[in-house]
Amino acid sequence: MTENDPIQAAARADFCRFLAACYYEPAPEFAQEKLFDSMAAAGELVGVEFDAGARRLGMAFAAEGMEGLLIDYTRLFLGPVDARAKPYGSVWLGPDALAMQDSTMAVVALYEEGGFELAEDFRDLPDHVAAELEFLYLLLFREGRASADDALVLRKRLLGEHLGRWIGPFTDAVRAGAQCGFYRELGALTNRFVAMEARRAALA
Repeated sequence: MTENDPIQAAARADFCRFLAACYYEPAPEFAQEKLFDSMAAAGELVGVEFDAGARRLGMAFAAEGMEGLLIDYTRLFLGPVDARAKPYGSVWLGPDALAMQDSTMAVVALYEEGGFELAEDFRDLPDHVAAELEFLYLLLFREGRASADDALVLRKRLLGEHLGRWIGPFTDAVRAGAQCGFYRELGALTNRFVAMEARRAALA
């Protein structure tokens, strides 16, 4: 499959959307709605390592009780005092590891340029990892359509200036701080996927 293959582009978009969903608070619906089966099906078209990674992710989710997942989610991303892996681009891109800095406003401007609006019920900062992954999903979804050239320009900027710059240290912190296998697998899979997309964008 080529960079412009519409079937693979759709699979990459779906895989990205499912990854983003994993960064929301864990819930039984993850399994009930077959999130990991859907991710694995998309992964089959993206690459064997993504199919396998999605299956490991699903098994790790099933092996952990919901209470353990929620505790780890809180420790990693919410705190209460000092989250182990703060999920905001500005924390990793700014000089003082604080949220809501210039890079936050820059990614918001990029969203606006791409016609991307956060859902009304999204209650977090706009440079949250889930939001940036959802924007990447939108850009991948547009591949093969009339707006493909514009989407490629925005994708290169997102990966070159924002998500692609901070996902490595963020996912390293997720893997180092996680007590659940689920979040260790999620960190590794996210890093692998975003790195692949960054390489694709650089070569496109």
